[in-house]
Amino acid sequence: MRSSPEPTSSDIPVPARRTGRRIAAAALLAALLAPLLVGCLRVQVSMGVSSNDRVSGRIVAAVVPENAQDKGPELKAPEALAAKVRVEPYNQDGYVGSKVFFDDLSFGEVGQLDQLSEQTQGMFQIQFTRTGDLVSLVGRVDLKSVPPHGSDVQFTVAFPARVAKTNGNRDDDSTVSWKLPPGDVTTLRAEVSYADPNTRSFAGWAGIVGGITLAVAAIVAAMAYMDRNPASPHSPLGGFSLSRWWRLVKEGH
Repeated sequence: MRSSPEPTSSDIPVPARRTGRRIAAAALLAALLAPLLVGCLRVQVSMGVSSNDRVSGRIVAAVVPENAQDKGPELKAPEALAAKVRVEPYNQDGYVGSKVFFDDLSFGEVGQLDQLSEQTQGMFQIQFTRTGDLVSLVGRVDLKSVPPHGSDVQFTVAFPARVAKTNGNRDDDSTVSWKLPPGDVTTLRAEVSYADPNTRSFAGWAGIVGGITLAVAAIVAAMAYMDRNPASPHSPLGGFSLSRWWRLVKEGH
């Protein structure tokens, strides 16, 4: 009895070959996404705002590594912030990735932190604005592509004064935090009122100048009064007047 020949690829119907390819492609995609689907993601952002409108803080972005060579997210300081941002490797609690420290950023510079990774641009947007004495925080975090299970994404900001309004959790009067749900887009909002540092600086300068002006005016007024009311002719100075005082100064007495 003759054995049946093994079927070749040309013998397999086209729909069956396509189905097989789809299954293989799906298996490959699942293998590539397996580390992400485990959901072992850690992102922690903490910021502190000073009364001078400067922002400092830390960002951690890490995952559970797939193998010994996996270094996790590798962030890079934006060129414009190279002097104010430092990036270090992160390895803690079985997570690997990057740890970012930033210091003395202006409100405008904070928005550039989304350039830490080309892959995450647009996912993390935050903006501080000032209108008079009112400082507002508005943010948007897009975690639609983040796996829903096992991910831990947190954002915390501390202000120099009591927070008036927020949609976050109040840790205390001046600190607000958000626990951001994976698979969704979250908006961040907070408002706090404290004096504009530029206004404070001008007020201090104006006070000093005003004090000096008043002191000079008082001296001039006193000397003018003395000029109108010269001392007695029997005074050792023979009568002190503003004009005589100025003449003595010029003569070196």
